[in-house]
Amino acid sequence: MNTYNLDGRVAIVTGAARGMGFAVAERFLKSGASVTLWDLNETALSDARQKLSQFGDVHSDSVNVADFTAVKTAAERVKQRCGQIDILINSAGIAGVNTSLADYPLDIWNQVMQVNLNGIFHTCKAVVPHMQNNGYGRIVNIASMAGKDGNPNASAYSVSKGAVITLTKSLGKELAREGITVNVVAPAVIETEMLADVTEEQINYMLAKIPMGRMGTVKEISSLVSWLASEECSYSTGAVYDLSGGRATY
Repeated sequence: MNTYNLDGRVAIVTGAARGMGFAVAERFLKSGASVTLWDLNETALSDARQKLSQFGDVHSDSVNVADFTAVKTAAERVKQRCGQIDILINSAGIAGVNTSLADYPLDIWNQVMQVNLNGIFHTCKAVVPHMQNNGYGRIVNIASMAGKDGNPNASAYSVSKGAVITLTKSLGKELAREGITVNVVAPAVIETEMLADVTEEQINYMLAKIPMGRMGTVKEISSLVSWLASEECSYSTGAVYDLSGGRATY
């Protein structure tokens, strides 16, 4: 496996107990970074830390990204322990439900927005000042092709991911002269545990739009994210990187 040089870098990965976040954390550790895993599921988080400990310096913290106070406090703990924060990967997210907009439950709509959108706002708000103090940072947000195309019967998820793309573009421009890059990855269907919350009809709809005719893998996600989080990615910010098997049309 090819790795990018992340020696001495300190990374936070949200949603790291499983799926894309776990794969990214593993790749970072193998590339020399110190990684702190953030997730809300304490049991899964403990298991993830145990599995990843063989690869390097890994820590974990149960953090609800929808709660800014909790996020800010957890970021301070990373800073105190490691002395700096260089990399932030926002992969925490939920799918919501598959139903028409007219029938979409208000509580689930608000929950999706709190986690998928506000969660990224919270982590960036808490971590960016630390990066500014050091004059260096790499932020990678995970959105979705749904944020560009809009999937039917997935209005909350589509809206939240579209907003993540716009937030990334805005913050990337804000920090463009401070040594901090902010980019976003927009995957199509990736084979993760989140698909358990999505109907077979919805999965088939998304697969039918992919010219390659298959799901992406977390390994493919971690490869792209590792480059975006490295020093080698120095002239790209506010950009959207599709990982869609050919689905992307713009």
